[in-house]
Amino acid sequence: MAKTPHPIADPAVKAVFANYPEPERNKLLMIRERIFQTADRTEGVGTLLETLKWGQPAYLTPQTRSGSTIRLGLPKSGGYAIYVHCQTTILSDFQQVFPDAFTYEGNRAIQFDAEDPLQLSKLDLLISRALTYHL
Repeated sequence: MAKTPHPIADPAVKAVFANYPEPERNKLLMIRERIFQTADRTEGVGTLLETLKWGQPAYLTPQTRSGSTIRLGLPKSGGYAIYVHCQTTILSDFQQVFPDAFTYEGNRAIQFDAEDPLQLSKLDLLISRALTYHL
């Protein structure tokens, strides 16, 4: 697994990433790093907790309670995805700004094909909104 400025501390999370297939794992690790970078530079977010929820790497803001959980995983339909809480407006608000830029799964996920290029600058907006949802 590639080294990142934010190493994976939880062995269970590390094992989940290690078991993901190669192209999806690399993309999910890129998104993971963006989650940490966004948290680092966003006022009010505080320290992130990286844990597993529903068997997927999840990112929470327990110190400040500023955000809603972000999860990363592999949908049953293939590819990989970033998930947010479906009872928030995070994804529907994001979809209004970028209606055709991504493949949306209702109010809960953006799905990607492994070979699709990541639009990280756009995803930064989604990550930022999720990490500050309760502010």
